[in-house]
Amino acid sequence: MAESAVAAWDREELGVVGEETRGGYELRHDAAELAFIGLAISSSGVWDGEEVVVDLDVVQIASALRAAW
Repeated sequence: MAESAVAAWDREELGVVGEETRGGYELRHDAAELAFIGLAISSSGVWDGEEVVVDLDVVQIASALRAAW
């Protein structure tokens, strides 16, 4: 999951977001939350084998749980 979050943060989007459905908006929002967790991991995560430890605040923890769901 951590590697997916980092990949989401490193991803480049070149296209313009046009009109979207409610489902499309929610999917993009979830992807953004995952990307911000990737930023936290990239900035301050400490890898221990296949696990990573990173300090997250309460809002980020909620986002991580939603992204993992």
